[in-house]
Amino acid sequence: GLKVIYDGAHAFGVRLNGLSLLNYGDLTTLSFHATKLFHTTEGGAVIARTPEMAEQIWLHKSFGHRGDDYYSIGTNGKNSEFHAAMGLCVLPHVTELIARRRVISELYDTCLKAAGLQFPQKSAGLDYNYAYYPVLFQSEARLLHARSALAAADINTRRYFHPALNKLPYHVGAECPIAEDISRRVLCLPLYPELEDDQIIRIAEIISHAA
Repeated sequence: GLKVIYDGAHAFGVRLNGLSLLNYGDLTTLSFHATKLFHTTEGGAVIARTPEMAEQIWLHKSFGHRGDDYYSIGTNGKNSEFHAAMGLCVLPHVTELIARRRVISELYDTCLKAAGLQFPQKSAGLDYNYAYYPVLFQSEARLLHARSALAAADINTRRYFHPALNKLPYHVGAECPIAEDISRRVLCLPLYPELEDDQIIRIAEIISHAA
């Protein structure tokens, strides 16, 4: 009888065997923050399995009321017209954004082939959105060395998936050694449609020398 809620923050436009990843579980959350493939500058969405759950979510983000009647607790979680306008500007370009990101990712694949890194493996039947380009170093020390070399060349990288969630200061729970190990060694490289091929090659060369 438990409900399954998926974190689909990065999953906009991703399909598995022809079905959107947002169709799995009872609820899936999406982020529309400015760093995402599709964004509205800020905000997000919740995809619900049933009309009843969708109604409950709607009430929670709209003060818990419709008209003059209150049905539940709630808050002001509505996006503004500005955010909606930004989303409508970005939405028509999503297909071309994904296509360019794929080209960049494939060039990274080629240039980093001999760098001693590991890369996420894509499942069969997956239509990926190339939202991020994470690489896994052999050790955290090598990651930090490569990141410092990139920073010295004014190239910014992000440790998006560090620390492991169970290591956040307000979390109390079990140890997760595999997640903790990977989170220490994963780094996201620059990935945006305007990134030029020569910049990608330069990034790969710096990593190859430092990794």
